[in-house]
Amino acid sequence: MITMTVRFRLLGPVGVTVDDRAIELGHPQLRCMAAVLLIEANQTVAMDELIDRVWPDGALPRQPRRAVQHNIPLLRRALAPVPEVALTRDGCGYRLSVEPDAIDLHRFHALLAQARAAQHHNPDEADTRAAAALEQALSLWQGKPFSDLAAAADIPWLCALRAALTARQRTARLDLTDIRLRQGKHAELLAELAAGTASHPFDERLAGQYLLALYRSRRQAEALQHYHRLQRVLADELGTDPSRPLRRLHEQILAADPALAAPAPEPATRPPVPRQLPCPPRLFAGRSAELVHLDRHMDLAGTVAIGGTGGIGKTWLALHWAHQRLGRFPDGQLHVDLHGFDPAGQPMSAAEAIRGFLDALGVASCAIPADLEAQIGLYRSLLAGKRMLLLLDNARDIDQVTPLLPGTPTCAVLITSRRHLVGLAALYGVHLLNLDVLPDPDARELLAGHLGPDRLAAEPDTVADLLTMCTGLPLAVRIVAARAQHHPTFPLAVLAEELRDASARLDGLNAGGLRVNLRAVLSWSVRALSPQATRLFSLLGVAPGPDISLAAAEALAAFPAAQLRTVLRELEIASLVQQHVPGRYRMHDLVRLYAGDTAQHTLTEDTRDAALQRILYFYTHTAHAADRLLNPRQDSVPLDPPAPDVLPHPLPDALAALAWCNTEHACLLAAQHTATTLNPAGWKLAWALETFHARLSRLYDRLARWQAPADLATTPRRGSASGPSAG
Repeated sequence: MITMTVRFRLLGPVGVTVDDRAIELGHPQLRCMAAVLLIEANQTVAMDELIDRVWPDGALPRQPRRAVQHNIPLLRRALAPVPEVALTRDGCGYRLSVEPDAIDLHRFHALLAQARAAQHHNPDEADTRAAAALEQALSLWQGKPFSDLAAAADIPWLCALRAALTARQRTARLDLTDIRLRQGKHAELLAELAAGTASHPFDERLAGQYLLALYRSRRQAEALQHYHRLQRVLADELGTDPSRPLRRLHEQILAADPALAAPAPEPATRPPVPRQLPCPPRLFAGRSAELVHLDRHMDLAGTVAIGGTGGIGKTWLALHWAHQRLGRFPDGQLHVDLHGFDPAGQPMSAAEAIRGFLDALGVASCAIPADLEAQIGLYRSLLAGKRMLLLLDNARDIDQVTPLLPGTPTCAVLITSRRHLVGLAALYGVHLLNLDVLPDPDARELLAGHLGPDRLAAEPDTVADLLTMCTGLPLAVRIVAARAQHHPTFPLAVLAEELRDASARLDGLNAGGLRVNLRAVLSWSVRALSPQATRLFSLLGVAPGPDISLAAAEALAAFPAAQLRTVLRELEIASLVQQHVPGRYRMHDLVRLYAGDTAQHTLTEDTRDAALQRILYFYTHTAHAADRLLNPRQDSVPLDPPAPDVLPHPLPDALAALAWCNTEHACLLAAQHTATTLNPAGWKLAWALETFHARLSRLYDRLARWQAPADLATTPRRGSASGPSAG
């Protein structure tokens, strides 16, 4: 007799396999119905309960009972290849008869019960037995429970069950960590605990485990630093102090309490090959040229630094490339999030990163030198000759990265940072790869991957609007997709309408967490700027036009030219502005929106108005000078003298005047619109552009420039009737 192996999966995507062969369960309602019956395996589920647990509120079919009766035979047919499974009618409901051990969820609960029961065995074996049961239980998880059921987020019963299961998983993981600490495995736990505390900063039990592991690894100072950091976070975010057990542990660490000493180490074993890469992005689109670029330069130079603004997809690109090429690195992969730009606000020190790598490479804590330079030497010695990949993610600057670079050409290094790490290229020949926004076809492919081609095809114009508002920023596309997935029955036009208002767009690009909140993500870059750069960033958000010249920026900010270049360079290195042609700077549309938002909150209205007046003086007086050169015989209009700190751009002759007007045309039109809304005398800029528009036969622009002042004359105005904006 041949025995088939049957596995039902609920702790991740819902599915069933027979001898590792997947069985197709059918459409989402069938999979949801199968999940409900598997959760209640061998129990009768009443018809009304089945209806409540399969369809979200507001999405019930017209005849729910008939829909259930229609789906049950389809589910029976889907389960027909699965042996020893029966779906039967039982009174007023349905029962799925199946071996509970074949269902990962029930197997998970059974293994947790085994772990609890193991504590009653021989004390010498209790922890070993419990750890084995917990490890097996946690290995059953393949992701968020019922992760492929989009409707589960709107079904209260499934939501509550998912939350309860996730909480039990976290508790099981913490229980397993306690056992491993008792077994003296603190060194191998450090990297896992560091990542866990970063993901769950308010979990005090997890924090206590991390403190103990650090202390037992002879890193008392780091343990105390982490405690004080947690103390500040709890006070700032929750208005509370650490719990009594955590405070007691802190006191024991301060006193070097012998009770905290690690148990005797187990016999040495060969360290495992480190496989530290986080999971790759499930959906990835575009970046074909960048992937080819990485292949070429990782082979030749071995080290590439990927730069770009927050949300541009640096880490996603690095992980996608790395997971596609794991075979190149048989000796393992090391990964560290350096927290260069992070909500915690405190970058990881190079010393902490080195210690994490030494732990991952199997170095016992007692064998790690106390001196940082000696630690770096040991780290590079261990990497010598090995074919490994290092992913240094979210780096702050070159000082943080330099100690982590290996000294062997056999290792490849990928670095991601919001800053352009030009110093690494200068000092070590590191190749720089700067990411730009996704082209529209690639952004569309990414959105289709999340929502499905049918949903995009149903509203093509709305999809085009959404992609325009995301302006190719991958994080913005993913946030829009996540929000659309949260309401699968809503038209996309509802979301598009919310995002259409530019002043509120950043509020809409928020999927409910700091790392998926575009305003928060961009704020981490701005937080790292100098005060002068922060001020200029804010002012650029209110400047008219799609880009700005160096001379116009000098008028806007009232900075000396030398200082302005330095500050603009800081913004460029931080990936907040781009010098797209020599001497001209532009922002990504969503970054510009955030800059304007920052200006509203950090600069006074007088400061904003004064900056606008200066740049309008600049454009008006320079345009007037250009007009005099292009048409000396035309009557000129009187202008107020420019502000003392504003110098019009020097134009030596008519050819230079024509070139300046052509280069600045889009900015001049935007400045004209801004001047007109601020002051009725804004027509003077339109007058100054008349000759230029006539020469280029720009009739439409001439009409548009004169129409705005005419419209304004019949509408209420803000400000006085004669102001600097008119020139």
